[in-house]
Amino acid sequence: MIKFITGRIRAIGYAFKGAYLLITTEASAKAQFFIAILVTFAGFYFEISVTEWLLQTLTIGLIIGLEGMNTAVEKIADFIHPEHHKKIGIIKDIAAGAVFIFAIAAIIIGLIIYLPKIIQ
Repeated sequence: MIKFITGRIRAIGYAFKGAYLLITTEASAKAQFFIAILVTFAGFYFEISVTEWLLQTLTIGLIIGLEGMNTAVEKIADFIHPEHHKKIGIIKDIAAGAVFIFAIAAIIIGLIIYLPKIIQ
C-alpha cells in the first residue's frame, strides 16, 4: 500500500513538471494560459454564475490540456522522424487541428458568457 501511495505522489510530481514545462516553454500554451487568467479576472468582474464558472473552468482545462496533447504529439513525432516527412506532417496537422476546433468552441463559449454582460 505504501509503495502505491509513493508511486501516486511521484506521478503527481511528474504531472506538475509536465504542466510547468508546457506553460513555460510552449508559445501557444503561454498565450492560452494568459487568456485563461484574463477570463478568470473577467469572471470575477462580471460576477458570472456558478454554471458559467463551471463551463469556463472546463473550457480552460480542456483547451490547455488539448494543447498539451498536441505538443506531446509534435515532440514524439519530431523524435521519431526529425526530418520533414509528409505523413508525420499530416499527423501533426491533425493534432493542431483538434486544438483549433476546440479553440473556436472556447471562443463561442466565452462570447455566450460575456457578450450579454458587456452589452448591458
